[in-house]
Amino acid sequence: MLTHPRLLLHLEGIAALAASLYGYRHLHGSWLWFAVLFLFPDLAMIAYAAGAQAGAAAYNLVHNEGLPILLALVSFHQRHRSTLLFALIWLAHIGFDRMLGYGLKYPTHFKDTHLQRV
Repeated sequence: MLTHPRLLLHLEGIAALAASLYGYRHLHGSWLWFAVLFLFPDLAMIAYAAGAQAGAAAYNLVHNEGLPILLALVSFHQRHRSTLLFALIWLAHIGFDRMLGYGLKYPTHFKDTHLQRV
């Protein structure tokens, strides 16, 4: 059962969401700011107005874990608490998306993702 890639990706999303929420709580972040910024990465969908290829590129740029992890590491190293909190919100968003089955987009159509067709 745990060898099914889709299940593993959903579990990975749950883990990322849980770890981000734990870190955010541990740092005493504002839950109001969390709610306000949680959907911020979805603003990348505006790029779909320029076509599926541009939309997928913008969406994938902000919906992969690399940039928020890098931001978190730099923020932690430089002791920028607010930026670290933003990185945790960003990671929580990505984890939530993966938990629900929303994946990175293919340039063919918005509904074509690496997890499933939504």
